[in-house]
Amino acid sequence: MAGHSHWAGIKHKKGRVDKERSRIFSKLSREITVAAKLGDKSPDMNPRLRAAVQAAKQANMPKENIKRAISKSEISNVKNYENLRYEGFGPYNTALIIETLTDNKNRSASSIRTILQKNGGILGESGSTTHMFNNCGVIHLEKNKITENDAFEIAINAGAKDCSKIEEIYEIITEKEDFYKIKTILEKKVDSFVYSSIEWRALNYLDLNKDQTIKMVEVLSALEELDDVQNIFTNANLEN
Repeated sequence: MAGHSHWAGIKHKKGRVDKERSRIFSKLSREITVAAKLGDKSPDMNPRLRAAVQAAKQANMPKENIKRAISKSEISNVKNYENLRYEGFGPYNTALIIETLTDNKNRSASSIRTILQKNGGILGESGSTTHMFNNCGVIHLEKNKITENDAFEIAINAGAKDCSKIEEIYEIITEKEDFYKIKTILEKKVDSFVYSSIEWRALNYLDLNKDQTIKMVEVLSALEELDDVQNIFTNANLEN
């Protein structure tokens, strides 16, 4: 749930142990419940819910869990969650944007602040790091699902900002406001995506050496373990 960044790639290579999978499922379930509560219960009629369900399927979350999360939205006493964004700096002056889905903003802020301060970082004010990032939609398509010409033509005609070939995927970048529209158009041509989400992409990256990367991964992992944290974006270029 840290966005499809270099950090997300490193986490994927590490593999998901049962404890981590359980935590990921819990966060995905929360997003599905909130999305269903705020809009239509059908993913076809609710873009946010559709994106949440797709993310759950990409994480191999059982269908029963997905159905249960949607059904939970109909319970009147379910907690009220809100999306809150926190900005700050980690070790080595790395910039961070941390997205949460929380029922207690004081708890979220306190937990994030503690982790950052313990590791030489600081929780910043609103706007302290967002100017270092571009808020955009990101869609990844498998090369064997669509031809290169079709991918580029659909992306351009739908109004995407950019389409590029990266290893085994095509990456389509959209304006944040156009993300769901372009995604819906692509869904008519491709039955499934490797990944799709709205991200904060760093405008410039800060290269870290091996030792700095180890420290940074520790901080990112600690933040990731917080139940309220949904996504983490950083301008740190972590060394493999």
